[in-house]
Amino acid sequence: MTTTTRDSLLSEADLERRAALRRMKTLATALLILSAVVFAIAFAFEDRYAWLAFVRAAAEGAMVGALADWFAVTALFRHPLGLPIPHTAIIPNRKDEIGASLGEFVEQNFLSDEVVRSKLATFSVADRLGAWLADPVNAKRASAEGAVMAQGVLRLLGDGDVESLIEKLAREYLFDPEWAPTLGRVGSELVEADQQRAVVDALVDAAETWLTEHPDALGEIVSTRLPRWVPGFIGGLADERAHREVIGLLHAVRYDPEHPLRVAIDGYLVDLTDRLQHDAAMAERVEQIKAEFLQSPRLRSFAARLWNAVQTTLAESLADPASELRSAATSALVDIGVRLSSDRVLSAKIDAWIADAAGYAVQKYRRDLASVISDTVQRWDARETTQKIELQVGRDLQFIRINGTVVGAIAGVVIFAIATGVRAVFA
Repeated sequence: MTTTTRDSLLSEADLERRAALRRMKTLATALLILSAVVFAIAFAFEDRYAWLAFVRAAAEGAMVGALADWFAVTALFRHPLGLPIPHTAIIPNRKDEIGASLGEFVEQNFLSDEVVRSKLATFSVADRLGAWLADPVNAKRASAEGAVMAQGVLRLLGDGDVESLIEKLAREYLFDPEWAPTLGRVGSELVEADQQRAVVDALVDAAETWLTEHPDALGEIVSTRLPRWVPGFIGGLADERAHREVIGLLHAVRYDPEHPLRVAIDGYLVDLTDRLQHDAAMAERVEQIKAEFLQSPRLRSFAARLWNAVQTTLAESLADPASELRSAATSALVDIGVRLSSDRVLSAKIDAWIADAAGYAVQKYRRDLASVISDTVQRWDARETTQKIELQVGRDLQFIRINGTVVGAIAGVVIFAIATGVRAVFA
C-alpha cells in the first residue's frame, strides 16, 4: 500500500494528529541535535573556559537522556534504525497478545454485573426516557425513526426469499405439528376457567338483538309446514309464536348461568376438548381439515391479496407523516413518556427490569462482547495497528523524549558538580 493510499484511509482527525506528532518529533529531535552541538562546543573549549565543563556535562546528560528515551519510544512501534534488536517493535510483534489482554481487561473491569448495576443505580433510565418521550418533538422524532424501520421490515418481508423462509418456518413450527392435542389442551384450560361463557353470552346477545330488530327473520318457518287445511291466520300466529319463543329462549340462556342449554354446551365442549387430546380418530379428522384448509387455492389467493393490501396500506401510512397511524404512534409515545415520568412504581419496575436484563446480558455474553476487541485487533494489519496507536498516543510519548533531554541535562550537571566537589574535598 502506497503512502498516498494510506493517507486517503486516514480521517481528518487522524491527519491532524499526524501533523501534531511530526511537530513534536521535530522538536524532540531538535533538542537532541542542540544538545550535541552544545556538547561539541563545550568539549572543544572547556580547557580554555573551565565553567564550560558544567555545560558539557549538562549537554552530555541531555544527549544520553534523549537517546535513551528515543530508543524506548521507538522500540514500542518499530525496530530502532531498522535493527532487529530483541524486545523492540513491541506493538506490531505482540499485536494479538495486546488485543487479547485489552479484551480481558475490559471483560474483567467493565463487563461485570456489579459495574453495570452500580452504574445503572446512579440514574433512572425510565425517568430519562419518560422525560424525553413526554416532549412531543422527541416523540414525533421517535415515531418517524420507527416508521423508517417498519418500512424496512415491510420491504424485507416482501422479498421472495424471505417469504419462502417465513413459509418454511411457519409450516415447520405451526402447520406440521398436530393441532388436535394443542387445541384440546388450550380449550380444556379455557373451559376450566369458564372463558367459554363470555363467548356464549356474546353469541346469544348478538342473535337476540338481530332477531328483535328483524321480526320477519324467521319468515314462515312454521306456517309452511302446517297441513293445507289449517287456516292461514293460524299459521301466521304460529310463526309469531315461534319468533317469540326463540327470543325467549335466547333471553333465558343469556340471563340464567345454569340454563340447561348452557350446561349442554359446557358438557359438549368438555367432551370435545377431551377427544381432541385423546381420540386418534378425532385427531386424524382435525389433520384432514387442516390439510384441506391449507391447500385450498382460494385460501392462498385470499391470503396473498389480504397481505398485499395490508402491506400497501401500512407502507402508505408509514410514509405519510400526517397519517393517522403516525399521529397515533406519536400520541402513544407521549402518553408513555408522561406515565413513566409520573408513575414512580412503574418507573421503578422498569429500572429493575433493565438492571436485571443488563446484568443477565453481561454475565452471559461478556466474553463474546470482549472478544470483539481481541478479534478486531487480530484482524488489523500490524502496520496499520502501529499507525493507529502511534497517532493516538505518539504525541504524548514525544514529551518523554523532551523530558528525558531536560532531566538528563539536569542529572548530568548535578552528577558532574557532585563528582567535582568530592574530588576537590579529597584532593
